[in-house]
Amino acid sequence: MPTETHSPAQPHSPAQPHSPAGPHSPTETRDPAGTRGPAEPRGAATTAVPRGLAGVVVTDTALGDVRGTEGFYHYRQYSAIELAETRSFEDVSYLMFHGELPDAPARAAFAARLAELRHLPDEVRAALPAIARAGAVSGPLAGLRTALSLLGASAGYRPLYDIEPGRRREDALAVCAAVPTLLTALHRLGEGLDPVEPRDDLPHAANYLYMLTGEVPDPVRTRAVERYLISTVDHGFNASTFTARVVASTGADMAACLVAAVGALSGPLHGGAPSRALDTLDAIGTPDRIDGWIREQVLSGGRIMGFGHPVYRTEDPRSRMLRGIAQDFGGPLVDFAVEVERQVEAILAELKPGRELHTNVEFYAGVVMELCGLPRAMFTPTFCAARVVGWSANILEQAADSKIIRPAARYVGTPPPQPVPAP
Repeated sequence: MPTETHSPAQPHSPAQPHSPAGPHSPTETRDPAGTRGPAEPRGAATTAVPRGLAGVVVTDTALGDVRGTEGFYHYRQYSAIELAETRSFEDVSYLMFHGELPDAPARAAFAARLAELRHLPDEVRAALPAIARAGAVSGPLAGLRTALSLLGASAGYRPLYDIEPGRRREDALAVCAAVPTLLTALHRLGEGLDPVEPRDDLPHAANYLYMLTGEVPDPVRTRAVERYLISTVDHGFNASTFTARVVASTGADMAACLVAAVGALSGPLHGGAPSRALDTLDAIGTPDRIDGWIREQVLSGGRIMGFGHPVYRTEDPRSRMLRGIAQDFGGPLVDFAVEVERQVEAILAELKPGRELHTNVEFYAGVVMELCGLPRAMFTPTFCAARVVGWSANILEQAADSKIIRPAARYVGTPPPQPVPAP
């Protein structure tokens, strides 16, 4: 799965605690590292925080959390990995939206509603070929931004601020159901193929693979992809989730919030790692090249995609689960990936002692998706097809709070006011 805003194979400094100062506390006039000189306060009182807001608590949430020192994360009150092992994608989506796992009648009704919402409005379907042509180089994820805007406009989505919670949830469900259809259609059109219409009789994961390939997938690969999808529904306040909540705090409509989230995900430091991790395996090539290739990368300050995480100080639990899925498939690619992991961790321990760097979710996510027949161009879009559920749940939670997210910035330019030069 795509990374949660991290620099692969780079050590991460412990997050600095945010200031406990309240809104009326004195202005902090130096940055956390004390590298800039004092500045005169301007406007409202401010509090300096670490770069990138690392470790800063910005809100309360009932949706889940990541406990990096334990190697554990959860959706609501349940282990995300246990959910991936035992439940369906529809069950977990229901949990994120409703706060509880469904019973049999609720499960059936929810799945039927999602299946109904998979079908795109005619005006959106008609525009997809042009969107795909325009995004021939950038791919389905870029096209999704345009398609989501069109979907929201055609459906008449209103600002979250102006509608009731029930309407907000219905808008969110509609987008979550439509995103897999949009992504697979854009991919196929980009490959010169006709889109495959969704099937109401297939569960979410099976339907996604069916729309991608045109063939009903076998149960083993379907379940492998479903477990991956479930494991990537949500993961704390990563960059795209935070972006979605910032836009939601303005009261914007559901589509606008999700377009912003997709934009954040498109950055290679957040959403582009699964295929890049496989590119690393391709670049190494053979087992006898692992040691030399990795040492050269580490000593030159290069990045090893698929290793390192800003939160986990232990093995990423998603990586552990996906490694197991890959090993169930077996084969030369899996054996090679496991050996690369072993040697990378040994070399990093030797060259950077005391720094815990392990595989993150992207490393084995790429392997699993490759084994399940997904094209590399669809690795990050597949992640998006799952994370849209987590984004939407966060948007709904944020919409219940009318406070706009409006932080401050420290001005470090030429001291004003300077005289304006004569023309």
